[in-house]
Amino acid sequence: MGNALRFLYASCCKPSASESESLGPHGVSTSTVGVSALAHDLFHFEITSQVPEKLSQHVVSSKKAQANWYNKLLEAWRESKPPPKTPEEAARLVIQTLKRHKREDVEGLLAFYDLPLPHTLVQISSGFPTSLPQGVKFELQTLPVDVKAVADGDTITVYVSSTDPRESASVPGELQILAVQRAKARSERNYAKADALHDKIIDAGYRVLNFPNEEVLAKKYRIRLRGIDAPENSMPYGKEAKEELAMLVQGKCLRILVYGEDRYGRTVGDVYCNGIFVQEIMLKKGCAWHYTAYDQRLEFATWEKEARAKRIGLWASPNPEKPWDYRKDRREGR
Repeated sequence: MGNALRFLYASCCKPSASESESLGPHGVSTSTVGVSALAHDLFHFEITSQVPEKLSQHVVSSKKAQANWYNKLLEAWRESKPPPKTPEEAARLVIQTLKRHKREDVEGLLAFYDLPLPHTLVQISSGFPTSLPQGVKFELQTLPVDVKAVADGDTITVYVSSTDPRESASVPGELQILAVQRAKARSERNYAKADALHDKIIDAGYRVLNFPNEEVLAKKYRIRLRGIDAPENSMPYGKEAKEELAMLVQGKCLRILVYGEDRYGRTVGDVYCNGIFVQEIMLKKGCAWHYTAYDQRLEFATWEKEARAKRIGLWASPNPEKPWDYRKDRREGR
């Protein structure tokens, strides 16, 4: 077996003793699906030549045909560089490897592993712009994003290091002093004093973030993704939209093109993660509406139209409620 498959199985698939009573059809914890489950079954197949027993409930072809699929998938996994890490990457590998097989079998196999079906996969067309679009005031380059900083499907909290060239000139001197005093208090194990000093730093719109061998004084920004409006958390598909955004940005450093502030003091911007335009993903996956009241970009309308046609995400509902109507009804007590 390739090292990547062996490592993935060992690190995320192999059940512990405490999980042994709650194993799913893949022999892993019932909470483990997707890439991990597929890796586990490929590992098991290479050793035993056995396909999952319950797979036949999802596909139409024989066990012999299924074994042929797993042989092909093993070879494709070994050759992939890098190997699949996300559900989308694993789904693309399955679809490409089995492209000449029956659609019912391919879709059944994907469903068995809870991987995205072919019609839900999106093609990414937009990278980071080569020149700043009209209306952009400045760019932010953030520190890695904490998953807890994702408020919903269109709002995240990010931090920018005070050593960033744009930020360094505007950090109040007293905050630098508070950060030094806090570090000293922590070194003396006077944690009550350190916490009190940190509270003052937070009240000023900053925070001291801990990284390996380093503490970073950083400025806080609440980012409102420009041009989209995701369902509120309490609305249908609100939880899924929040989870999709969290999956996109968690642990990543972002580049944000800032256009200004909204009436709530949030920074309005276009968000890019590893060259991927986050708003494009959210629209194409049916996780948000195009917010036409504040953005008239034609590509946004096209991306929403594509998701509507595929009936994916929030568009699986025949008549999803618009978030702005939902908020208006809440404000007016309806």
